[in-house]
Amino acid sequence: MTLLSIAVFAVLGAFARYAQTLFVQGLLGREFPFATLSINVLGSFLMGLLFFLTLDRLSISPAVRTGLLTGGLGAYTTFSTFSLESLSLFEQGEPAKALLYIVGSCVLGIGAAALGAYLARAAGAAA
Repeated sequence: MTLLSIAVFAVLGAFARYAQTLFVQGLLGREFPFATLSINVLGSFLMGLLFFLTLDRLSISPAVRTGLLTGGLGAYTTFSTFSLESLSLFEQGEPAKALLYIVGSCVLGIGAAALGAYLARAAGAAA
């Protein structure tokens, strides 16, 4: 049941991301990645809200909770998980680990994207 819930919510999360991208780009254009920024911010807000509401106040099945948080918000934006994990490290009294995670994720993520782009371009040039 959990896998089905993840799959259903993942489809909904992906559709929501696409719809929001189209809406924000239509409203604000593509000069700046406002669509992705808005998705990351809204997804982080929803992760913080829904994670704790479903943990402390709302009674829903574990399968639906996992589907919503992992499938739905995971497909909508993985940045929300990154935000929640960073917050958790700060709340656990581990600010050095939190900062290492934040900086490491950003630097390594951008570096990995640059390496992937370089390799793809080099393969295209070699072909």
